[in-house]
Amino acid sequence: MTESADILLRRIEAIDTAAADNRLRAESYQRMAEGLKDVVGTATSGDGVVTVVAGSDGAVRSITFGAAVRTTDPAALSSTTLRTIASARVDAARRQAEVVRSVLGDTKLLDQVLAEDRRGFGDEPPHEPLREPQAIAPRVVRRERRVVEEEPETAYQSRPAW
Repeated sequence: MTESADILLRRIEAIDTAAADNRLRAESYQRMAEGLKDVVGTATSGDGVVTVVAGSDGAVRSITFGAAVRTTDPAALSSTTLRTIASARVDAARRQAEVVRSVLGDTKLLDQVLAEDRRGFGDEPPHEPLREPQAIAPRVVRRERRVVEEEPETAYQSRPAW
């Protein structure tokens, strides 16, 4: 075999290898896309009153309230529900990261995203003092009626044309 034929043969083999690698990579990305689509995150409040399921896009798929919801202060329930929604979304994001990691392995970018999630959301819910709901006095709006007396028009009064 001549030298130019040998070079050509190596180039063809390199192209075949690259094509096979690309097929494997495309299959991996396809599996990753399918896995990401099916990810859900779930969180339950510490008191068990609220359970939230969030989809891979962060949308809330369901909220379930436990029996203790009937005796829970509405302001506390609202706060707990919001925190639980945030936790379910964080769980979905972490599960997405695991799907990506299973395909791509550990990457610096993925580690940065997860670290940012921990900084932004934390692993513990924020400890907010629960405020007692205060009675809100109804606001009274008083409207004053004015009677405007117009002067009778006379022929010599001029009015602007606008």
